[in-house]
Amino acid sequence: MTGSAASPVPIPVRVGVHPGPALLAGVADGPSLPAHRARYGDLPTPTLDELHRLVSAVGLRGRGGAAFPFATKLEAAARGRRPVVVVNLSEGEPASAKDSALALSAPHLVLDGAVATARALGAREVHLVLPGDRPMARLRMLAAVDERHDKVRLRTHTADPRFVAGQARAVVELMSGRTNLPVTAWAPEAVEGYRRRPTLLSNAETWAQVGRLVLAGEPAYRRLGTGAEPGTTLLTHSRHGADPEVREVPFGTSFGDVLPPLPAGAAVLVGGFHGAWTTWGLLAGTPVSVPGMAAAGLPLGAGIVHVPATAGCPLGFTSAVVDYLAGQSAGRCGPCVNGLPALADAVRAAWQGRDTAARVDELAGLLTRRGACAHPDGTVRMVRSLFTALPAEVAAHRDGACVATTRAGVAP
Repeated sequence: MTGSAASPVPIPVRVGVHPGPALLAGVADGPSLPAHRARYGDLPTPTLDELHRLVSAVGLRGRGGAAFPFATKLEAAARGRRPVVVVNLSEGEPASAKDSALALSAPHLVLDGAVATARALGAREVHLVLPGDRPMARLRMLAAVDERHDKVRLRTHTADPRFVAGQARAVVELMSGRTNLPVTAWAPEAVEGYRRRPTLLSNAETWAQVGRLVLAGEPAYRRLGTGAEPGTTLLTHSRHGADPEVREVPFGTSFGDVLPPLPAGAAVLVGGFHGAWTTWGLLAGTPVSVPGMAAAGLPLGAGIVHVPATAGCPLGFTSAVVDYLAGQSAGRCGPCVNGLPALADAVRAAWQGRDTAARVDELAGLLTRRGACAHPDGTVRMVRSLFTALPAEVAAHRDGACVATTRAGVAP
């Protein structure tokens, strides 16, 4: 097992944050509470029915990767006793920086969304799970908490520096004083989570979207995006050897209109380590859209667009990613303990020139939907996309060459 493999994308020390049309509109004003209140005014106190109507009207989806309807989670939490609200800022995905960007630039928009929801639910506390490996983001959120004087109590926890530490059940385990790793659960967290209470857990961007909707109202929210998919989302554009950049993009905007151009055949990883490979030629004309991209076989996920090194090989990069992911599991179920290392071996063999397509298909059938969490599923999706989106690259390796390095003028 490759338990000590490092991530091929390092945790960022610095993040470039571009001013945006909504969540990131106040970047130049600074992250303080006075600057935030000067922009938005005091935080309204919508009732549960009013909040539910707002998030339902705009079809607000979670921005943590699964794109689950927020209204559904709100309904589930509201049906239970003594609900808990959780802001998940752990951001275990190394290629993602959007939640860090919000912590650094708009922490009170995140907190307003969580506090308004807690008030509507009658929750007494909001838990913040902060990243253990992104000190600047963690310290900025702690400073923002110190500025607040909400009647709702704000409690903080620090996640382990691990890929799966931000998984929902892993977060509940951390809050409960146990090891910050996923466990098998028989009910969604919104039904039974922290201390067996309904737990409304979402990532920082989701809470910032709730905050802006409550503060600015539905008409302002709908001015951006499309009729079917109003609003914006945050994209992390990460490139080999450069600091990641976070941009806010209205839904319906083409990727080619907001990201730097690349050669048409350049390989691009969309959605992060649990995402999918494609080429820039296909991605550039694709609109940013959860259902639209899903129909094209591309998960928007956590909004990550990663570009490997100019002379890099996507097979070599994928091999390094799967080695890393195999060592980042909770180690509590067969698909992670045995399956992911086997998948890492198969991808490494493909990189080295062997034909392992049949072995990858076999492992995909054994791993998908059989793990205690979605970690094996996401890893399989990313690997399979390599073979379907970049077949010429895979075939070139079988012939002892490498399309990517040859295109860049580098000997394979």
